[in-house]
Amino acid sequence: MKHIYRTTFLSLAILFSVGLILPQSAQAHCQIPCGIYDDYARLQFMLEDAATVEKSVKTMIKLTGKTDIQSQNQMVRWVMNKEDHAQKIIDTISDYFLTQRIMPSQKDYSERLKHHHAVILAAMKAKQNADLASVKTLKKSISLLAQYYPEHKH
Repeated sequence: MKHIYRTTFLSLAILFSVGLILPQSAQAHCQIPCGIYDDYARLQFMLEDAATVEKSVKTMIKLTGKTDIQSQNQMVRWVMNKEDHAQKIIDTISDYFLTQRIMPSQKDYSERLKHHHAVILAAMKAKQNADLASVKTLKKSISLLAQYYPEHKH
């Protein structure tokens, strides 16, 4: 039994050392009540991530059917890019909005929760699919959050 654990640990250590396994980190604002928030900026970052998902899907569609190695390489890279940016949206909703901006004491808590959850579901669908309809739904669900986080003029 010890041999299995040692072999697994060594295999993981080797994969980590050559960069095939990378540590995961969440990019939340902070987990303490610092009071420094720019909700509108985070909303814009999520819309930028959604635009990147859209560009990824459009490029993947153009690469469909191409069998040369360069096209296949690019397809893999665009799929990974789509997945990464959809996950960034999920992380922003989960690690920032749901933990710090949506509070049970808010009178519209259920409605806010529903709209934020819709973004997570749409981002998950954008990861699962390579179609522009999923991207459209994602962008719309993010845009609906603007009612809660308007731009503040400084």
